[in-house]
Amino acid sequence: MAILLSFPACDGILDGIYDDPLKENRKEFGFVEIDKENNSGVIYINATDYTRWTYINFHTYTIDSLEITENKSEPEAWDIAIHRYDAKTNGASVLETGFTGLPTLRTGGRIPEGNYIEDVWTENKIITDMSGMMEGKLEYAQSFYNTELSKWLFVDTGTMPPAYNPSNKVYVVKLKDNTIAAIRLRNFMDASGVKGYMTVEYIYPLEF
Repeated sequence: MAILLSFPACDGILDGIYDDPLKENRKEFGFVEIDKENNSGVIYINATDYTRWTYINFHTYTIDSLEITENKSEPEAWDIAIHRYDAKTNGASVLETGFTGLPTLRTGGRIPEGNYIEDVWTENKIITDMSGMMEGKLEYAQSFYNTELSKWLFVDTGTMPPAYNPSNKVYVVKLKDNTIAAIRLRNFMDASGVKGYMTVEYIYPLEF
């Protein structure tokens, strides 16, 4: 049975451009910090489960979690979704910028130009079962997938244990309602080093 969970938001904002991933020690999930005056904040999600998508709605400051394997429709309204470190959008397009912090993006004074990438359909990106990895047997789900936003963390499975290499870049997302979000993956693990607990900084709406 699919489970939909909505999480409340809390006030506050951290910049944290150079934070050590191991310093994250949170218990709540969702839009954990919101600065409405500056249209910015922090989202904390649990993406440890290979069988779930986490749907993020910037318009309502909520997140939902849905099992991949259930034959159930996606949430009615959402903007981007995360599966482990894979990402997809709800009709948006994405650009990886050269900025490594949201404050420096603001100082640019305009929406970055470039080749904004839309989602593509994939049958071999969304891993749902890693139990057969040592035998070279992985199970995948079919889904849309955004190759540009998914660059925010490269997982090199050619080494044991796998190597995790965050891009540290800011990604600009042109949503389907023509509003714009800017996001950056600040880290991908919790205080104990468990990978899949993701801290995402955002600006929404991004306006100049």
